[in-house]
Amino acid sequence: MADLSLQARLLTALSSTDKQAIRADFNHHHPADIAKAMVSQPDAAIAKLLQLLPLPDQTDLFSYLAKRQQAALVEELPRNDMAALVSAMDADERADLFHSLGDQQRIAILPGLAHAEREDIRRLCSYPERTAGALMTSSYATLSANLTVKQAIRTLRLEAPDKETIYQAYVLTEDRRLLGTISLKQLILSPSDVMISSLMKTEVVAVATDLAQEQVVEKVRQYDLIALPVLDDNNQLVGIISYDDAMDAAEEEATDDAQKSASVASMRSPLSQASISELYRKRIGWLVLLVFGALLSGAGLAFFEDTLEAHIALVFFMPLLVGSGGNAGSQAAALMVRALATGDVVLKDWFRVLAKDLLVASALGISMGITVFALGYVRSGPEIAIVVALAMVCVVLVGSFIGLSLPFILSRFKLDPATASGPLVTTIVDASGVIIYFGFATWILQIN
Repeated sequence: MADLSLQARLLTALSSTDKQAIRADFNHHHPADIAKAMVSQPDAAIAKLLQLLPLPDQTDLFSYLAKRQQAALVEELPRNDMAALVSAMDADERADLFHSLGDQQRIAILPGLAHAEREDIRRLCSYPERTAGALMTSSYATLSANLTVKQAIRTLRLEAPDKETIYQAYVLTEDRRLLGTISLKQLILSPSDVMISSLMKTEVVAVATDLAQEQVVEKVRQYDLIALPVLDDNNQLVGIISYDDAMDAAEEEATDDAQKSASVASMRSPLSQASISELYRKRIGWLVLLVFGALLSGAGLAFFEDTLEAHIALVFFMPLLVGSGGNAGSQAAALMVRALATGDVVLKDWFRVLAKDLLVASALGISMGITVFALGYVRSGPEIAIVVALAMVCVVLVGSFIGLSLPFILSRFKLDPATASGPLVTTIVDASGVIIYFGFATWILQIN
C-alpha cells in the first residue's frame, strides 16, 4: 500500500511547485517508495514531478515506474527532456523501454539521442524477448590482461561513472574475446605491481545471446553470480546480465508460471493496471477449452446412467472421489513443474520419478480408501463402501500419474510444463475419475 503521508506531501509540493520539499522527500525516501506513492496519480502529475528533479533523480525514479507509466510519459514530457532522460538511463533499461513503445513514440525519441546510444538500442532491441540478449546490458567494465593492479584500479576509477557495475571486470583481447574475469575485491587486496593476467579467473561461466531467460536465471542461481557474461557466435563479449536483472527475470518467470498454472495466458501488464479487454482475452481461451474438457465428465455420467438410476447413493460420493483425484493430480503436477524448472529433474529421469511417485500414490490411495470405506459402510452399506474404496485408490493413482506425466510430455514437445498444473490436470482427472468410479460400480454391483 502506498505511503499516504508521502503521497500527500508530494501532491502538496507539486501543487505549489516546491522543489525544496520534493528534494527533501527524495533525500529521505528510496525512489521505489516515491514511485509507489505516485502510482495512482495522473501521468501529467508524474511528468511534472520528474521535471522538478535533477536528471540523476529523474532517472532513478523513472526506472521504478511501471512500463505503462513509462510509455505514457513519452507523450507527456517535452521531447528534449525525454531524450535527456533516456540518454541517462542504463543501457538495458533503455532497451526495455524501447521494447514497450510504439513506432511513433520511438521515432519521437531517437533523434534526440547520440549516435552511439541509438546504435546500442537497435542492437539490444534486435534480440528476441525473453533471451539473454534481450536481458543483457552493454554497460560493463573491461580491462586488458597486460595491466598491473594499480593501472587496472585507475582504469576502473575512470570507467565507474558510466558503468552499471564494476564489482566484476572482464579481461578482453583486442578483438573483444573473453579471457577471464577479476573482481574489484581481488584488485583491492592484491599488490599494486601484479599483472592482471596472473590474477584473473580464466574459467568463466558465460551464456549465448539466444539462451532463454529461464535458463539464464538458473545459471545465476546455480553459480551464485553477481553478473553473467553474454557471448555472441564469435565468442566475443557483447554484454552482461547483472544479478538484479536476473532477479527481475526470475520474478517475471514466476509470475508467468503462476498464471499458466491457473490456465491464464501470459499477461504483459500487472493485474492492477491490466485493461478489462486484456483480462478477458487472457482468460477466455483456456476457459472455453476447459468447458469442452469438462464435457468428458458429462459423457461419462451419461454412459453410466443406468448405474446411477439403480444406485442413487453413488452420487453422494462422486464429488469426494473426483475432487480427491484432482487434488492428487495437482499436487504431483506442482511438484514436477517445479522440479523441471529448477533442473532437479530432467526428461531422462521420467521412469525413475514415475516409479517413486506411483509408490507414494499407492500409499496415499490406500490410506484414503480406508477412510472412505468406513464412510461408505456407514452411509450406504458394504457394497457401496467397497466400490468407493477401490475407486478412491485407482483415482488417486491415475490422478498422480496424469499430474506427473503431463509436465514431462509438454517438456518433450518444447512447451511450458507450468501449463500442466491446476485446471488442466483437474479437468482431465475429473473425467477419468467419473469413468473409474462408475466402472467399478457397474462391475461390482453387477449392473448391465
